Parts: sequence; C-alpha cells; structure tokens
Amino acid sequence: MAEFDPFDPIVKAMMAIGYLWRSDNPDLAKRYFREQPGSERTHIHIRRSGSWHEQWALLFRDFMRAHPKEKEAYADLKRTLAHRHRQDRAAYTIGKDDYFWHVIRQADRWATKTGWVPPISDA
Repeated sequence: MAEFDPFDPIVKAMMAIGYLWRSDNPDLAKRYFREQPGSERTHIHIRRSGSWHEQWALLFRDFMRAHPKEKEAYADLKRTLAHRHRQDRAAYTIGKDDYFWHVIRQADRWATKTGWVPPISDA
C-alpha cells in the first residue's frame, strides 16, 4: 500500500465530489472508488503510475477506441453477463476474463505494429 501513499488527499478529494472509496477492494494493484447508492453506476480505478496494471488498462482502452467492433462486442458481453449474473458480481467479473485476455493479445500485436506507447498521464 505504501506505493499509493499519500493516499488520504485523493480519498478526501474523491469523496468531496461524491464517490465512495472501497477500501475493502481485494485487488491490491489498484484503488477503487464507486458511485453513491442510487446514482448511475460509475467505477473509478486508480493505479500506480508506470505500473504494468496501469499500462495494461491504457492499452486495453486505446485498443478499444481504435477498434469499434471490439468495443461493441465487449459491450454486448457485459450486457449478457449483467443479465445472467444480476445477483452475482463475482460471476459477472469472472465472465469477462477470457475476453480480456483475447483482447489484450490482439492489443499487444496492435501496439507492436503501431508503435503504441502509454500516453503521458493527465493526472
């Protein structure tokens, strides 16, 4: 956790604009905020700058932006899983795993071909 320190100022700022910090998030590679109950579902993940997890997320994002058909397929998968696993968040999340790895393999080849590099942070 020390790599995220000092984290309290981020927690305070996010809470000030209405997000809840999920301090019990089991994924120690990121910090996780979400919407207030009753608000539109929004998840915000904060990762260590320069980490593999940050680069993975940025590559996934940029690949999806450059490939609308993959983005549509991902949205369809999420809708299907959300319908199938309405009461089982873990099953919903696990249901996306194979697709993530399918995309990241394509994204890796795309990055090699295009010379993609992680963008400079806007944080």
